[in-house]
Amino acid sequence: MPESFFVLSKDNLEIAIDEVISIAKTYDRFSKVKILSNLVIIQSKTNWEQITKRATFVKISGQILRKMSGLFLDDENFEVLKNAKTFVCRIINLSSNQFNISELEKAMGDMITKFSKAQVSLENPDITIYLIFTEQENFFGFSKKVETQNRPKKIKKYPHELDWKLTRAMINLIGLKEGETVCDPFCGTGTTLLEAESMGIHAIGLDFDEKMCNISKENLDVNGYKSKIIKADFSQLIKMIDKFDGIVTDLPYGTASKSSENPEELMKKFVSILPKRKKIAIMCKKGFEKKLKFNPIKKYEIYRHKSLTRTILIK
Repeated sequence: MPESFFVLSKDNLEIAIDEVISIAKTYDRFSKVKILSNLVIIQSKTNWEQITKRATFVKISGQILRKMSGLFLDDENFEVLKNAKTFVCRIINLSSNQFNISELEKAMGDMITKFSKAQVSLENPDITIYLIFTEQENFFGFSKKVETQNRPKKIKKYPHELDWKLTRAMINLIGLKEGETVCDPFCGTGTTLLEAESMGIHAIGLDFDEKMCNISKENLDVNGYKSKIIKADFSQLIKMIDKFDGIVTDLPYGTASKSSENPEELMKKFVSILPKRKKIAIMCKKGFEKKLKFNPIKKYEIYRHKSLTRTILIK
């Protein structure tokens, strides 16, 4: 079974690792995982491109050809270059060892051009060959040219709105697939809806504030997205329980909520009506989760500044 590698951003590393694993297991629940610092190796029927396309914090990814031991450049390794006209060599050093990376990349490139018809191209190669060094193991792998995805446009924003990276990660962490539907009962400017649709997931947004509903609609329209927006408060969830597969939202609190009702009481009511058999990801201010009767299977803390840490709860 193919092995893929993913070098992750060290920002929010725990979330980054769990997100990649969750995506892999969403498509293939028998995926096997190895974690080496910020390198994740996944053995799965799902290819690296499908996982990378959805993941938020992947910096570099590709397919593992083999573990490195001794001489790694043999005829079998050059099969990946069979139809490639251009290539480039890259060293990823995640170990404490010191290498002259540019010299090593050049030496690899020179060696490969002797055995292959492909030529080195630093700008836009068909294939990138990787040597990955870690403290435990070293790997030889490659990636092909991947078309860059366009980010959803957002023509109108608002203070306190959801961060798109964390929103995308939350959708992935609860394992929603293309064709399924996510609901955001406090949709605001539509971040959850935009990220979901960009991944082929349907979305429904609720908001009791007409202004927010209109902003969400404008942000959806400029991308040609068709998510449904309903002007209603979260109690509408009870009436539409069969219309969605999961919930992803950022709980309003303090100045972030325009409701005249006490935010604490409001959120307790919200949690009390959450459907038991749905996938749920909630973001809130650190400490707020202790006041809610909500038992997550996973919790993450995201430091913003000294007076604000956010918490993501997954259930």
